[in-house]
Amino acid sequence: MAFPKQSANLTPHKDSVFTIVEMAKKAKAEVGEENIVDATIGSLYDENSELVAFESVFDHYDTIDHRLKAKYGSIAGNPNYLETVYQWVMPKEGSKLSHCVVATPGGTGAITSSFITFLEANQTIILPDVAWGSYRIMANQFQFDIATYEMFEDDHFNLASLKAQVENVKQKQDRVVIVLNSPCHNPTGYSLSMEEWKALVSYLNEVSKENQVILINDIAYIDYGYDVEHMRDYIKLFDTISDQFLVMIAFSCSKTVTSYGLRCGAAIALAQNEQDITDVKAVLERTARVVWSNIPNAAMENFVWVINENQEAFLKEKQIYIDLMKERSALFVEEAKQCNLPIYPYKEGFFVTLKIEDNEQAKTIHEAFLKNHIYTVLVNKGIRIALCSLRLEKIKGLAQKMQAIIQTL
Repeated sequence: MAFPKQSANLTPHKDSVFTIVEMAKKAKAEVGEENIVDATIGSLYDENSELVAFESVFDHYDTIDHRLKAKYGSIAGNPNYLETVYQWVMPKEGSKLSHCVVATPGGTGAITSSFITFLEANQTIILPDVAWGSYRIMANQFQFDIATYEMFEDDHFNLASLKAQVENVKQKQDRVVIVLNSPCHNPTGYSLSMEEWKALVSYLNEVSKENQVILINDIAYIDYGYDVEHMRDYIKLFDTISDQFLVMIAFSCSKTVTSYGLRCGAAIALAQNEQDITDVKAVLERTARVVWSNIPNAAMENFVWVINENQEAFLKEKQIYIDLMKERSALFVEEAKQCNLPIYPYKEGFFVTLKIEDNEQAKTIHEAFLKNHIYTVLVNKGIRIALCSLRLEKIKGLAQKMQAIIQTL
């Protein structure tokens, strides 16, 4: 008899991304970096294949007093950090909604704590079919059922498919909890248009007349969208949500300020009624206390300094890499189009994904890529390519190489 609880999943966890990362690392040592394409991990790399760590962020971090780094931060998050995150995430016009912010270890902590705040065991969460694989792992770990909607219909968001799943789920539980990763969707690089957001919010307001609605909006990559001035415009639409509709925004400092290892993020709850926010905040804070206690104090303090004292330099440095991502993505998407390599609709962000709806076929193609030292990440209904980690010379001709390999199978 096993010692873990009966409901525990005893299957050893092998993270699909980091497993391939290790394979790529081994191949570099064996055959040389110049002979492989490592399009695995979702972190920014420069044109020298070096991990990007912004000088506008880390030069100051290095000067923070050791005692401040060693010190406990507040369990809910330091007040100056919570206010800075809220002001940073919200559109310039702000929001009329009641809100709370709770610090989390990266966007992952924000999403996980949202799941366990709103769902009982065996209730259903609604996920996109093409998505970051960790959503499913989180749901399984806490014994939530999963319903999936098709993310795309042709080249646009498939609202009809989402509606169908919502209608099914609301028949068996009192609430509908939906995950939507936009802008800069991982793994496809899709961002909903303002019209798509309007239609979605309008529909969920209708649903909320009968069932509570919780929309978890994962914005991990929002600060690398290409239309910098308007990336947050859609958040204004949340002001129109009903009093039975709550929005949770999952924010990641890891991505925004290239501090992946510092594990700093936030869960932001938005609702019409103050009491609803008070209740959610109480649960989020209790979760923080019992799961991670608090997040790195210096990471919070450094984010506050970057945004409030060094924002101009930070934005200027960040824009260099947004422009680089534009160049990288434009090159790959154009070459994919030229050689008829099918990809999901891409707009902006770190990733592009090959469209392969048959998962067995995707596995075969993925294995063929590995044999040819092209390291990518297998996802549901596709293969993710992390353009963020590939310098331009590695991207040039990559689509044609991939298509040539596929045609031999």
